[in-house]
Amino acid sequence: MRRPAAALLVATAALLGGCGTAGYYAQSVGGHLDLISRARPVSDWLADPATPAPLRERLLLSQRLRDFAVSELKLPDNSSYRRFADLQRSAVVWNVVAAPELSLKLKTWCVPLLGCMGYRGFFDRAAADALAAQLKAEGLEVDVYGVPAYSTLGWTEWLGGDPLLNTFIRWPEGELARIVFHELAHQVVYVADDTAFNESYATAVERLGGERWLQQHAGAAERSEYAALDKRRQEFRALTARTRAELHALYASSLDEAAKRERKAALMAAMRAAHQALKQDAWAGFAGYDGWFSRANNATVAVQGVYDDLVPGFERLFERSGRDFARFHAEVRALAALPKAERHAKLDLSR
Repeated sequence: MRRPAAALLVATAALLGGCGTAGYYAQSVGGHLDLISRARPVSDWLADPATPAPLRERLLLSQRLRDFAVSELKLPDNSSYRRFADLQRSAVVWNVVAAPELSLKLKTWCVPLLGCMGYRGFFDRAAADALAAQLKAEGLEVDVYGVPAYSTLGWTEWLGGDPLLNTFIRWPEGELARIVFHELAHQVVYVADDTAFNESYATAVERLGGERWLQQHAGAAERSEYAALDKRRQEFRALTARTRAELHALYASSLDEAAKRERKAALMAAMRAAHQALKQDAWAGFAGYDGWFSRANNATVAVQGVYDDLVPGFERLFERSGRDFARFHAEVRALAALPKAERHAKLDLSR
């Protein structure tokens, strides 16, 4: 079972990864170059008689999505997602996130040009696990999760851009649309030191663009499949957002640390119980979120908020832009030019 879309659609700057050892830079650049070396133009895959029919169908769909992204969503018309690579693994990178025991403030790693980000990506799972072990030894709560795609922000077009990958090419139509639109959005607007702004904007583009694609081009079966997936996703987001708000309030309270730990355990237990109730009563046993809830801690809850919390503000901005994507992107660029606190306030969702 693939990871839920809400936790899947994580763009990582693995190519330019965080400040630290030369070894980290080496694995980042080496991993990306390996990915690029495996990529071939979609036209080559389509012309190859050895390409399996199901893969051929998905590649054709991906190119229709790619054209739609340019014509309807006003996303970049470049080389990205015009090639395909089979990495023969389930994730392209593994992200490490960490937070203190009594805080939802993510640990950050700072990168030249990109600023500070609340995650660190590795092409090698063992390296990600090693960092996770180190951070746990320092007393932080940690999570390591596989990521199906990342964006190089359009900076590697000279190498052929970001390719389609086996890690997501076979997803249902609506989900494939979302991830392509999300990653392309990072090439339109990116703000250093504001992961929540960047990811919530890309998440808004994926949701809005995905809905438009389904309305205009998908069949009834594909729309029905997407509706079931999205209903579960929205309920997952609502549950985790409620818990996140409760934890924020708890950690900001005047309770002593022992009382906070006790209350935190109760909140986490209540969240897991609510998940089991949803799984039994509304999701017909759907197990796609089991892994997330089994690992849930401050780091997982906090990073979920990075992709969700500012999205309603962007969606309202889209409506105020007349549902016109060109105007919407221009408005987001204007926000990006403001100081962080001011741009969040403009979205009416600053904490």
